[in-house]
Amino acid sequence: METRKIMALGKSSLVVSLPKEWIETNDLEKGDLVSLEVQRDLSLLIKSSLNVADKGKRIVVDIDGDASSDSIFRIVIGCYLNGYNDIVLNSDGIFSVTQQQAIRDVVKSLYLRILASNASSVTLQTLMNESMANVRDGVERMHLITLSMCKDVLKAMKTWDLELARSVVALEEDVDQFMFYSLRLLRSAAIDPALANHLDLDMLDCLDYQTMVDLIERVADNVHNVAYSLVQIEEHKDAVPEELWAKLITTTEASINAYETAIEVYRQRSVENCDIIIDEQYRLSQLARSITPFPNITVNMPFFYPLFVIRESVMRIGDYASDIAELTIDKVYKPE
Repeated sequence: METRKIMALGKSSLVVSLPKEWIETNDLEKGDLVSLEVQRDLSLLIKSSLNVADKGKRIVVDIDGDASSDSIFRIVIGCYLNGYNDIVLNSDGIFSVTQQQAIRDVVKSLYLRILASNASSVTLQTLMNESMANVRDGVERMHLITLSMCKDVLKAMKTWDLELARSVVALEEDVDQFMFYSLRLLRSAAIDPALANHLDLDMLDCLDYQTMVDLIERVADNVHNVAYSLVQIEEHKDAVPEELWAKLITTTEASINAYETAIEVYRQRSVENCDIIIDEQYRLSQLARSITPFPNITVNMPFFYPLFVIRESVMRIGDYASDIAELTIDKVYKPE
């Protein structure tokens, strides 16, 4: 612990200098504001004030003329997740039609807008205001969309409602958008103490929320796979054995219930219920494996692969429910 002497400034003011290392870590300069908060033990907490206008970051990226759409997509996401507010994409020639479409697609997937554009350069700007952001709300919204996907895909399986299944496929993009939004906040908070203070997060919170975001997104991915496979089976549904389909529905319902319960237990911080979910995972695995091998179905049948994907995806949802329960236990025993 470092001690500092209180000095007089003028006739009535007393001052204490701030450590240089703390000033540099918080990226503060002369004239910046800090907030002071008196604690219950009468100690004084000093926080750097978050000034979004001063936190803007800009990056310029050179894009090869033959860069693929996937490459451009990944580059923009990487810049976005690392907190850049302005992303300038420059081509050594002219952006092709495919590359221009890739840029428009990634803008739709993230909280971005095209600020300026010409034949060989595009400037993207984030629409996120970090001073008004909330990680918890973003994760909660992500879960609610995923849960609605789960319930709709289960209903679609029971009633063969293919339009409902197609709507589930489309909703995955909304989950991805909230995922990228949350990960950007968490990565920024991990390296910016002022933002972490503003969001009321510490380093362990950032790690836990990042894990939770990843697990929810994986659940949504697997629900998307179930819905997409259901659409593929449409024209062959009469050839699928009723007993097999009933088992798939039962397993799907059990896995979805486990996921919904796991999130509720996470909210409640209930270790006892976590053990129930983790123990239940063994039963879910046995139930899913009882479906294989598929009775009277061979690999060359057109609906074999979609059925296999549904079974595997449903098993994964149950696995992620168990992972969320384990994360809850870690969260409960987090040191103060």
